[in-house]
Amino acid sequence: MPLPRRSLLALLGVTGLGACGFKLRASQTFAFETIAVTPEKSDGVPGDIARYLGDKVRPVAPGTGGASPDVILDILEDFREKVVVGMNASGQVREFELRMRVRFRLRSPKGEELIPSSVIEQHRSISFNESAVLSKETEEALLYRDMQADVVQQLLRRLASVKPAARVEPVAVPAVAPE
Repeated sequence: MPLPRRSLLALLGVTGLGACGFKLRASQTFAFETIAVTPEKSDGVPGDIARYLGDKVRPVAPGTGGASPDVILDILEDFREKVVVGMNASGQVREFELRMRVRFRLRSPKGEELIPSSVIEQHRSISFNESAVLSKETEEALLYRDMQADVVQQLLRRLASVKPAARVEPVAVPAVAPE
């Protein structure tokens, strides 16, 4: 029984996507088993990262008998700002730009930098109307939450790109007796 035309077109589309290297984003695998996120017990980006990683998160200074984390993610800066970018002829604000900047680094407990200090930035434009102030405040909060989710996803992709440290095995060199 021949395939219907729609099924044939769908099959060709899927085959074409697979042939070009397209693949769906899978869950990320990390080169570490445990991680500490600083500042600990924080809202914002550090809190979202800790919630996403769940059981992998350990304190930086574990209690007695606790194992130290494999890596430490330092959130050095989590900055938000609102900048006026547009005004009308009478000097009233018409448009804002919301900006979010997160500076971070990933290091080992010994202090080796696995990812040097890096910055992830997000920008969103938002129009302003003084007759709808409450709705614009709600829209601003939603945009900041969306930007934070984007930053967290970018940060997780960067953490997943870290390769495990190559372990160098000592090579036994045979001793040569002088002749």
